[in-house]
Amino acid sequence: MFIQTEDTPNPATLKFIPGVSVLDTGTAEFTSVEEAQTSPLAKRLFAVDGVDSVFFGSDFLAITKSDAMEWFSLKPSILAGIMEHFASGLPVVEADQTELSDNSEDSEIVQQIKHLLDTRVRPAVAMDGGDIVFHSFDDGVVTLQMRGACSGCPSSTATLKMGIENMMRHYIPEVREVRPAEM
Repeated sequence: MFIQTEDTPNPATLKFIPGVSVLDTGTAEFTSVEEAQTSPLAKRLFAVDGVDSVFFGSDFLAITKSDAMEWFSLKPSILAGIMEHFASGLPVVEADQTELSDNSEDSEIVQQIKHLLDTRVRPAVAMDGGDIVFHSFDDGVVTLQMRGACSGCPSSTATLKMGIENMMRHYIPEVREVRPAEM
């Protein structure tokens, strides 16, 4: 198995592309060993000293390291963990922990917001090793949660304000502002 790595805009996060499907649908994020109990792969990666969070997309993993560690010392252990996991035949996630949006009871404006996120924003954000999740729409304000490499990224505020907010305001006049969800 050949695993490619790519830098992300967040210097603390690297994107690992194993060349096989990671998740069939949705995304999954684990920010602690306790959260990772439903994922054999995330548990294996948290066993590497210095791994702070693990994010799964459809065809990639984004690993965020602690500030005290350097990538040159972490990368070999992470690559080995990913290869061992996929060779083991274990599932990436045991229970259904992936997030999918259900538009059935959303207002027309919220459906439009989610459609724009799914078709125009999420693919671009996934290229950087992250995801963006709709949180709420209230009185013209869209609240979004940045995940994976995008969570804590120095450029995430600019991405929200300059990119996503401008696009949302262009296509959906009811949108006045885009804000990050409070963590």
